Amino acid sequence: MNLNKTTIIKQLTELSASFNIEFGEEILSQAVDISQFKVVPKNTIIQHIGDEAITVGIVLDGLVRSYYIDNDGNDITRGFAVAGSMCMDEGMMGYEENLCMWETIEESTFMLFEVSRLKALINSNESLKSIWISLLEGGLRYKMYRENGFLVENATERYLHFRKMYPQLIGRIPQKHIATYLGITPESLSRIRKAMKEE
Repeated sequence: MNLNKTTIIKQLTELSASFNIEFGEEILSQAVDISQFKVVPKNTIIQHIGDEAITVGIVLDGLVRSYYIDNDGNDITRGFAVAGSMCMDEGMMGYEENLCMWETIEESTFMLFEVSRLKALINSNESLKSIWISLLEGGLRYKMYRENGFLVENATERYLHFRKMYPQLIGRIPQKHIATYLGITPESLSRIRKAMKEE
């Protein structure tokens, strides 16, 4: 990513527009001023469970996975962050420590903020407050969708919904991660994909 400030603001404007979010150039300029940019190689842990939740990131390019570790040492995918999505965001939700692991699936470029500085920027601007409320509402809808899926849908229906929600991720994510996201084994996912003639 070109780190020239003008170019970064242009790229951020284009990225936010793809999510139907409009930021003024002044706000983006302030955001760039309080952020750092980092390129992280594929398959790198960027935050661990229990780390102090003082940093929040926006994925500018690449793909990131968040996951839990169960009592048997297995990792269970919580979700994925694509370009334009927040990651390592527990601190923004009021947590003092990270609840899950964050790992790059692809080489990824991040815009990183101190949680306290980003919250201060949001609270200083009414437009940013409205955008933040919209993002929180979207996160709540996603959580309700996930809960509904596990309560009333079978594994095939959950996979179909995953494909509908994340068509751009099919082929980019290892099947084992999709399986744990859906709450099934990789073998079960393989059977579903064979029945759908995807394999």
